[in-house]
Amino acid sequence: MDAVRSRREPRRNRGFEDTHREMIETAVRMISEKGADALSIAALAREMGINRTTVYYHFDSREALLDAVTDWASAELAKGMDVGVPTPERMDHITRFVLENPELIKLWIDGFVSGSNIRDSYTRWDELVAGLRQVFAKEMPDDNIDAEVYCVTMLAGTIIGPRVFANSVQPGAKTASIVERFLAEQRRVLKRDGLLK
Repeated sequence: MDAVRSRREPRRNRGFEDTHREMIETAVRMISEKGADALSIAALAREMGINRTTVYYHFDSREALLDAVTDWASAELAKGMDVGVPTPERMDHITRFVLENPELIKLWIDGFVSGSNIRDSYTRWDELVAGLRQVFAKEMPDDNIDAEVYCVTMLAGTIIGPRVFANSVQPGAKTASIVERFLAEQRRVLKRDGLLK
């Protein structure tokens, strides 16, 4: 009996995880298409063709669902901090994600400025800051660059900059053009600061 039960449990857990992921992905799509105000437990259940009770089994409130969506967006943005990926690819990923997901970025920005600990969204934050401290100490020891402030400035510019550019500076510009311009400028800054060879 225990062997039968143990065989069933992974299947049930896998189903739970698949459903959970599908709910988040559907919520992400709904927010992207209609904005965060359009998302509710009932709207998600209707969109997925499931019972609201099933959604409540995964998320006890709309806020918990929004938190899961924000965590998903943070995970996508955190790919830009993966030091195992070449810098240009990381910058390209973040810039495209920002431009292609404006409603998600609004949610993310709210969390970014709300005062929650950045390490909750970016588990490699301290590693990134420490790595930059080492580079700055080696490459520019007399400049006394504050690596933590530098990281916040770069992150804010990378996330907010493309949206401001697309909405206020060059409305109607094509995503590819904006990505190209931002990547060129980011590369120039990183080269200047000894972070990109």
